[in-house]
Amino acid sequence: MIKKYSLVVLFSLTISLISAQDFDFGKVSLKELKEKGHPIDSSANAAYLYKSKKCYFRYLDNSGFELVTEVFERVKIYNKEGYDFATKAIPLYKASQGNREKIIGLKAVTYNLVGNKIEESKLKKDGIFESEMSEFYDQTKFTMPNVKDGSVIEYRYKVNSPFIFNVDEFVFQHSVPVNNLEFSFSSPEYYKYKLNSKGYLGIYPKKTSVNSSVNIKSKTRSDMPSKTVTTTFNNDKINFIEDRHIYSLTNIPALKEEPYINNIDNYRAAVKYELSYVQYPNSIPKYYSSTWKDVVKTIYDSPSFGVELNKSGYYNKDIDALVASTSDPIQKAALIYNFVKSKVKWNGIYGKYTYNGVRKAYKESVGNVADINLMLTSMFRYVGLNANPVLVSTRGNGVPIFPTREGYNYVISSIDTGAGIVLLDATSMYSMPNVLPTRVLNWEGRIIGKDGLSSTIDLYPNSQSSSVIMMTTELTNNGDLTGSYRKVAKLHNASDYRRNYNESDEESYIDEIEKSLDIEISDFEVKNSLDLGKPILESYKFVKESQADVIGDKIYFSPMFFYRSKSNPFKLEKRNYPIDFSYPSETTYRIIVEIPAGYKVETLPESRNIGLPDQLGSFKYSINQKNNQVHLLVKKSINKAVLTPEYYTAVKDYFKILMEKENEKVVLTKI
Repeated sequence: MIKKYSLVVLFSLTISLISAQDFDFGKVSLKELKEKGHPIDSSANAAYLYKSKKCYFRYLDNSGFELVTEVFERVKIYNKEGYDFATKAIPLYKASQGNREKIIGLKAVTYNLVGNKIEESKLKKDGIFESEMSEFYDQTKFTMPNVKDGSVIEYRYKVNSPFIFNVDEFVFQHSVPVNNLEFSFSSPEYYKYKLNSKGYLGIYPKKTSVNSSVNIKSKTRSDMPSKTVTTTFNNDKINFIEDRHIYSLTNIPALKEEPYINNIDNYRAAVKYELSYVQYPNSIPKYYSSTWKDVVKTIYDSPSFGVELNKSGYYNKDIDALVASTSDPIQKAALIYNFVKSKVKWNGIYGKYTYNGVRKAYKESVGNVADINLMLTSMFRYVGLNANPVLVSTRGNGVPIFPTREGYNYVISSIDTGAGIVLLDATSMYSMPNVLPTRVLNWEGRIIGKDGLSSTIDLYPNSQSSSVIMMTTELTNNGDLTGSYRKVAKLHNASDYRRNYNESDEESYIDEIEKSLDIEISDFEVKNSLDLGKPILESYKFVKESQADVIGDKIYFSPMFFYRSKSNPFKLEKRNYPIDFSYPSETTYRIIVEIPAGYKVETLPESRNIGLPDQLGSFKYSINQKNNQVHLLVKKSINKAVLTPEYYTAVKDYFKILMEKENEKVVLTKI
C-alpha cells in the first residue's frame, strides 16, 4: 500500500554511508553533556547520539545455530519531554515448547554534568522489571536512574535467541533525530533471509560475503572385546559462506507525527529480515514465507488455526437448537453472531492463533481473538454459510506490505452472501456486521479459503457513520447560556459511543462531559445503549457561563459555542503519509439561539459551502435570523476513510476555513 505514494524526506539532509566512528561504552564526552539543544533540529526533546545493533549467528553443540543480537544505544535528553527515552522495553519471544529468548549482559549508565565533572549513575536491579506480556512474549523493562535535563544515557545488552526466523525489525527513524547509526546483519549461507524495507529515506545496505567456519564437537562410544566402553571425542571444522549486510548512516531526521494517521510506524524508515527458506548441504530447501501462498499455508496448517476451524462437536447441539426456528441464512448468521458475542468474552489478547483452543474457550466462556472468531467462522460453516477467516494486522501492528507470517496479529470472520462479503468481529459487544472495532480498520485483510487460496479485502467501511446534534439555547444579557441538547449517532459513531458509555458508570461519564465542555448537566438520558439495531439517542439540559463577550451595548458570540473548533489539526507544511479518518463520517449541528430581550441582531457571519476535491468531503455553514432567534446549520462530511498525501494541502485549507467559520461571531446590539 505504501508504495502507492511518492513521498519526500521531511528534512533536506543527506543520508549516506560513512566510515565507522568510535563510540565506546563509558566514553561520554563533556561536549555531549554540555549540549543544550540539537544542532539541526531545535524542536528535538532528545536525540540518539549513537545507535548500534549487530545481529549474527553462533553455533552451539547441543542445539545448532542460534541468533545473537547486540544492542548499544547512547541518548541525549534535552528536557523533561524527552524523559520517555530513559525507559526501554525489550520484548522476548518464547514458544510453548519451553524455548525462549534470553537477555544477558545488561549494563546501563546515566551521565550528568555536576560543575565540570561527569557524574555516573549505574542502573541497579531495582530499576529492572520483568513481566509476562502474552503467551508468546515476556518483557524486560528498565528505567534509567537520576535522569535530568541534559543527561546522557547509554545502555547495552545481548539477546540470545533459538528462533532463527524471528529477527527483530531494525528501526532507523524515530520521533527524535539520530546522529550516528550502525547496523549489521550476518547469516550463514544455509539461511536465506528476505529483506523488507519501509519508509522514504532510500536506505540500502552494503553487501559482502566472507568465509567463516564452526567447530562441531561430537563423541562416540564403542564396546571393546574386553567389555570396556571407550569414548572418542571428535572435533570437525565446517566451512561456509557468511552473508553480511552493513548499514552506517548519519543525521537521520525525526519523523514528525500529526493527527489522523493509523500508525506512524508504517512510514518510519526501517528494515526487517524474515526467513525465506532454509537449505542445508545435500538437502532440498524448506520454504517459510517467500509468497503469500506460502504464508497462508503455514498459518492455515498450524494446529492453532486450521485444525480449530474443523472442530464442531463441542457446540453442535447448542447451535442446532439456536437456529432450529429459521431457514433464513441471514437470520442464522445473526443468531450465531449474537450468541458468540454473549457466550465468550474477549480476554484482551490479540492473536491469529488460538490461546486456549476453541473447545476450552467455549467451555470457560473466555478466549483470545482467534479463539472467538475462528469459533464464529466454524459455526457459520456448520449451518451452511460460506464463511472464511480473515487475517488482519491491527492499526497498532502496522501494514503487512510484503508476504510475511509475522505481519498479521489478528483474525476476524467473513460471510460471502453472494451479493457481497460481510465482515464480523465477535470480540466486541458493540460491533455489528461491517461495523468493526477501530483497531481492525487497517488497510486490507486477507481472506483464507478452504482451498488454501487467499484474497485481499478492504477493511475500511464505505457506509458513512453519522452524528446529528441538536441544541436549543437561550443566551442571557450577561453572556451565560442555558439549553437542551440531543444527539443521534449511527454505525461507527454509535459503536464508539456505546463502548465509552457502557464501559463507564453513568456518573463518571457525565462528569467527563462536564469537564471536557465546562458545562453543568441535568436530566441526562441515553436510549438504545444496548440495542445495536437502533441509533444512539443522548439528551440532557445544560448551563454554561460566559459564552459571550458583553462589551458596552453589544454582545459577541460564536453560535457554535463550546463545539467550535479550537485549532487546525494539520500544521505541517507538507505531509508525506496518508490522512486516515478511520471511516467515512458526517456530523451535523442544528443550533437555535434565543437572543436576550432588548437586543437585536446587528451582523451575522456569511453562510458558506466548500468542498474537497473529487467529492472527498464538504463543509456547509448556513445561518439566518428568524424573529428573535438565530438558526445555525453546520454539516461536516468526510466521504472516504483514507486520503492520499496529494490531498494534504486541500485538507489543511478545508480545516482552516472550517475553524475560521466556526469561530466567527454573531453581533447583537441593544435596541
